[in-house]
Amino acid sequence: MNSLTNLGPLLYQAFLETTLMVSISIFFAVLIGLPLGVLLFVTQHHLLFKVKPLNQVLGALVNVIRSFPFIILIVAIMPFATWLVNASHGPVFASVALSIAAVPLFARLVESSFNSIHSGVIEASIAGGAPLYMIVTDVLIPEAKKGLIQAITLTIITIIAFSATAGVVGGGGIGDLAIRYGYYRYDTLTMAVTVILLIIIVQLVQLIGDFLSRREEGK
Repeated sequence: MNSLTNLGPLLYQAFLETTLMVSISIFFAVLIGLPLGVLLFVTQHHLLFKVKPLNQVLGALVNVIRSFPFIILIVAIMPFATWLVNASHGPVFASVALSIAAVPLFARLVESSFNSIHSGVIEASIAGGAPLYMIVTDVLIPEAKKGLIQAITLTIITIIAFSATAGVVGGGGIGDLAIRYGYYRYDTLTMAVTVILLIIIVQLVQLIGDFLSRREEGK
């Protein structure tokens, strides 16, 4: 492979695989990480539903998963991922580890976003007799919307970085293309193009996230 013409189809396929991995992972990160982040916040807040033992267990679980280097995590759960998706390689296979890595990261970012809310807003809601679920849906999430957008943006960028690492175990995507053709075959062009493409993707995600965050702030 020594021309952009030959590289084009492979690059397009790798881009689609990376998009699939990121889409699956961010879906589960938000689906599981948002409720987990809410639990982490409300179980440590003295005005809401403080349950210290539960908070400590959840916090420890999140910290344990986050402490794993991603390359070790993806290797460690390969048997589980293979059983779950009935495949031992490819973007869907890699998405299992990516999702597991993304959930605790997003949960902590959600918790941090809620911590930035002024306590007076929560106190006013409690004083008005709002139940816990209403405080979460009508106060915490709307008040922290800017921070949640930033959290999603950061999580997507992290998943993109992790997806490149997933190429080491045949996860597919741009990282896999860079390793198989750029690194193993000493193809400088492929390596350079894949790196540039990853930079462009990350910059676009960041720009979109910043735009949505600023628009939310201006409301």
